[in-house]
Amino acid sequence: MNETSTRTYRAEQGVATAAYAPQLAIYHANKNGTGCAMKMELHPARGGEDGCFMLILANQMTVGEGSGAARTFSKFNWERRITVKLDFSDICRIMQVFRGETESIDDGRGLFHDCGRYQTRLVLRHIVTPVQAYSLEVYRNSKSGGADASSHIILSSSEAYGIFTALEHSIAFICFGVPGAYGAAGVKNVSAA
Repeated sequence: MNETSTRTYRAEQGVATAAYAPQLAIYHANKNGTGCAMKMELHPARGGEDGCFMLILANQMTVGEGSGAARTFSKFNWERRITVKLDFSDICRIMQVFRGETESIDDGRGLFHDCGRYQTRLVLRHIVTPVQAYSLEVYRNSKSGGADASSHIILSSSEAYGIFTALEHSIAFICFGVPGAYGAAGVKNVSAA
C-alpha cells in the first residue's frame, strides 16, 4: 500500500454504492506551536488483502489566535505527515498498553517498520507524571539520506480509552472484513462442500 494514498472502500447496496473511509482524528495544538494531530483510518480486510489501521501524525505548523468570529485555528503540516500501517499484531500490542497489561511496547523499544524508503519506529508508553496519560512517539528515518522526521502526541486517559474501544471493536474488520460488503458473488457455501 502506498504510504501517501488513502483508499476508499465501497459497499454495494443494490444499485447504490456508498463510499466510506472510517477515520478518527485528535488535534492537540498548543500556544508554543509544538502540538500534533493524529488520525487513524480503518481499512478492513478485503479479498486476499489483510486489513489494517493507518496511523497518521502531523506536527503543528501555526499557532491559532483570537476568539469569536476573528479566531484563526492552528494548522498542521499534513504534507509532511508520518504514516504508519498498523497490522493485526501491531494493534494487539498497542491494545495491551492501553489495557494496562504492559507499560510500553517491548519495554520502550517500540514497534519497528521497514517500508521501502523509510524505517519507522512507534513508541507507546503509559506515563504517570506530571499527569496520567499515554505518550505516542513516531520516528521516521530516511534510508536514502533524506530528512528524518518525528511526531509526538500525549493522549489523555479518556482519549486512550476511546482509541482502545475503537480498536477493540474494529479488530474483526481488520481480520475478516465487512460482512456482506462485497456481495455474495463467488462465495462458496462451505458447509455444503
